[in-house]
Amino acid sequence: MPYFLLGIIQGLTEFLPVSSSGHLVLFSHFLNFEKSQILAYVVVCHFGTLFAIFCFFIKDIRRTLKDMVLLWQIALITLISAIIGLLGRSFFEGLFKNPKLVCLALFIMAIFLFLTRLFSSGRRNLLSLNIKDVLLFGIAQGFAIIPGISRSGMTIISLLARGIEPEAAFRFSFIAGIPAILGAYLLEAKKVEVVFNNNITGFWLSLCFSFLAGLIGLIILKTVVKRMHLDYFGYYLMVVSIIGFIFIKGA
Repeated sequence: MPYFLLGIIQGLTEFLPVSSSGHLVLFSHFLNFEKSQILAYVVVCHFGTLFAIFCFFIKDIRRTLKDMVLLWQIALITLISAIIGLLGRSFFEGLFKNPKLVCLALFIMAIFLFLTRLFSSGRRNLLSLNIKDVLLFGIAQGFAIIPGISRSGMTIISLLARGIEPEAAFRFSFIAGIPAILGAYLLEAKKVEVVFNNNITGFWLSLCFSFLAGLIGLIILKTVVKRMHLDYFGYYLMVVSIIGFIFIKGA
C-alpha cells in the first residue's frame, strides 16, 4: 500500500473543501481496496492532520480558551453536530458502501461551492456571532458527515453566508471543529495502536505525510477563502463526480 500517497491525499482533502471521506470511498473503489484495509491508516492520517491544526492555529486556540462566549458557542455547535451524527449514524455509514451516492454528494458539494460566487465579502467579526450563526454552523458540520460533503467547505460557507469576514470564517471553521474532529478520532484510537505495533514504517509515513500535506492544505485554503474563490474547488469536484458516475459500475 502506498502509505505516503495515502498520507498526501488524506492530508490535502481533509482541509480543502473537497471531502476526504468521499475521496477515501473512491480511492478504495478504484484501487480495489476493501475500506477496512486502509481505514486504520486513514485514522493515523487523521491524527497527522489534527497535529497540523494545532500547529497552524496555536495562537487562535490560546485566545479562544480565554473567551467564555466563544467556548459556549463551540460547545453548542459540537452538541448540534453530535445529535445529527448520532441520529443519522446508520444512514451515513450506509453511504460509504455506495460510491455512486458519494459522487452525487460531491456534485452537490460543487454546487454549494459555486453558490459562494453570490456572496460579497462579509465584514462581521467573530465577536458578532449570534445564535443563528451557531445553529447554521452546527447543522452544516453535522451533515458534513455524509461522504462527499466537505466539513470545512460547508462550515466556511455557512459563515460566509451570514456575512462573517472571510479570514475569520476560515479560522473559526477549524477552531470550532476541533472538539468534533478530536472526538471522532479518539473513538478510533485503537486502530492507531494496531498500525503502530504491526507496521511502524507505514505508521510514520502515513502520519508525517498527512501532517505536511495538511499544513499545505491549510495554507492553500486560507489564501483561497480570503480571495473569495471557493468556487474554484467546485470545478474540481464537478469533474471528479462526473468521472465517478461514468466509470463506477453498478448501483
